[in-house]
Amino acid sequence: VQLQAFGGGLVQAGDSLRLSCAASGLIFKNYAVGWFRQAPGKDREWVGKITLSGRTTFYTDSVKGRFIISRDNIKNTAYLQMNSLKPEDTAVYYCTADKNFLAASWSYWGQGTLVTVSS
Repeated sequence: VQLQAFGGGLVQAGDSLRLSCAASGLIFKNYAVGWFRQAPGKDREWVGKITLSGRTTFYTDSVKGRFIISRDNIKNTAYLQMNSLKPEDTAVYYCTADKNFLAASWSYWGQGTLVTVSS
């Protein structure tokens, strides 16, 4: 199983950025997808998740109304659309997958992609 997150970069506050998470080696539609981030010197933080079908999403409070998680089960790819970015969104972002949407831990993790938001 491989998850590859990409799309990070350097942006300015207020900009938008879309991260992608390409999955292989698994039946993607059978897995929930989560996004996490880790800012420099801080603990890893859960950002949000999406159900297998993509109909339902959940987000941490700090990104609600700004971030949108979606998925394309044909392309085996999930997305994290980030709008109105703030400097505090600067972090390495990771995508995860698990068959259990309610799992406390996630089975598969991708390598991170760095997002830097300048003020």
